[in-house]
This record gives sequence, structure tokens and C-alpha cells, in this order.
Amino acid sequence: MTEAELPLEQGLAEIMLRLHEDSPLLVALFDEHDRLRHANPAWRQAYFIGPGEHPTWAEIMRDNHAHKHGAVVDTDHIETWIASISARRGKLPYRAFEADLCDGRWLWMTETAQAQGWMLCIGSEITSLRQDSRALRMAHTKALAAAQTDNLTGLSNRRHGMQLLQDALNQTEPWPICVAAIDLDHFKQINDSLGHAAGDRVICDFASQMQAGSRREDGCARIGGEEFLLILPAAGLPQAQAIVERLLGRVRQSRPLPEHPDHGYTCSAGLAQAIWGESAEALLGRADKALYLAKAEGRDRIAIAPE
Repeated sequence: MTEAELPLEQGLAEIMLRLHEDSPLLVALFDEHDRLRHANPAWRQAYFIGPGEHPTWAEIMRDNHAHKHGAVVDTDHIETWIASISARRGKLPYRAFEADLCDGRWLWMTETAQAQGWMLCIGSEITSLRQDSRALRMAHTKALAAAQTDNLTGLSNRRHGMQLLQDALNQTEPWPICVAAIDLDHFKQINDSLGHAAGDRVICDFASQMQAGSRREDGCARIGGEEFLLILPAAGLPQAQAIVERLLGRVRQSRPLPEHPDHGYTCSAGLAQAIWGESAEALLGRADKALYLAKAEGRDRIAIAPE
């Protein structure tokens, strides 16, 4: 770009920003940590976000749910609902769907995500459009979400997790891709000594720990009773290992059972980096073998699968 072209580009950016500010479209930009970095007045008014505030998407939804304004959040279990939406949010380069606001407006929302995790969200009002097929569309959307979601944790279920993994492997970017197969250590003892309700709370705590420590582009799935899958696109083995090590550290410190304050838990992980052309099943199989090795070596640790 020449020096003469640079002021023109800067001028176009300023014009674009002013148009966003004046537009009735809802425009927002979220960073890789899903924190709001920019929103025009229409977006802030719709979701009750004050000037200069930069909450995360999850914080916005918690506020809207608690105060019954902004987004319609139809749930009695807000954290499970947030986990369920997060399992799909930002996982595709582009996604479009309908959304409701508590003031009665309907929005057609689009999400455009970069491989680095930044996401542009644009909403346009469709309240005045024909309603004939909306109930059917909404029912289909809810049924699809239910089919992809683990009921207890809100994470992706095994089927959706494997689909996310295969979709990532089918793309030319972002590579490299790593996956971690994770299993809660001695989980049967928790169920046997403290009961299944306590076991469920431990599982939900681990799901929260996994999501809290992952990036938006990462995939989190519960693939069995106490077995989980973490998909890490655009992460080689050193970065992936650091992410999983931090997860193991948070789990060691967690105490999810207030009535048993001294009762913690740990987990073990098998980590594998994808080979070009490898299937999701083969990659998970290698991660599983590494998980067995981590358990054989004493648990509460990571083992890395050979390529």
C-alpha cells in the first residue's frame, strides 16, 4: 500500500465505523476470549450493555436471564444453557440463526468467526416477516440442539463432538490440530461412597473447568460417563500440552462438593496431534491409547501419543 493509499484506507475505516454506529443493524465484535470488544448503540440497547462496558458473552447472557431483559433465555439452569450454546458458538466459520428479544423483537443473527477466534455478530430485525413457518423452524432448531447436547453438562455429546472433530480435520486450516481424551480418576469411588448425585456434580464441575480454560474455537464434548474430549484446532503439541496441564491444575484445586470440603478429584489425559488425512476415529483412538498410558503411570497426568 502506497502512502497516498493509506489515508484513503483510514478514511474508509472511519466511514465504516460511523455507519455501524448509526445503523439499526445490531453489530458486535467479540475477541478470542468471547469478550465484547466493540458494539454499536443498537446492539448495546438490545442487550442492555452500557457505554464502555466490555462483558463476555456469558456475562451478558447471565445478566439478561437474571433481569428478564435483552435476550430470551428460556431455561431454569443458566450455566447448562450457556455450556450448550458455547458448544456451537464460534465453532464454524459462519453460522446463522433466529433469536428472540424480551421486548418482542425477532432477530436474524449471523456469526462470522476467524480461525484466531475473533467473531463478528450482526443481527437484523425480522419481526415483520411472515410467521407461518417460524414455529416449525424454531422447533427444528431446538430439536437439533437437543440432539447435539449432553443433557447433564450442556457440552456436546459424543456424536456432535466427533462431528466437530471430523469437520476440523476436513478443513485445510487451522492446522495443526490436537485432541485430548480425558477421564476422571477413580470416579466409581465417588459414586460408590458419596452417591450418584455427588458424582453428577463432579462431572458438571469438570465440564465447567474444561470450558473455562478452553478457547472459543476449541470443542468440548462428553463422550461417555466420565470421559471427555477436548478438540484444539490451531494448536501444536507444546501449546496443547500447556492448555491441558492448566486444566489438570484447576481440577486438582477444585472442591465441587461443599458438604465434603476436603474431597477433591483429579483427571488423566491422553494427547494426540492429528496426521493429515487421519479420520476422527483414528485420531481419538491414538489419544485413548495415550490416556491408558497416563492411567498406568499413576493418573493425574498427561501422556502424549506417538505420531
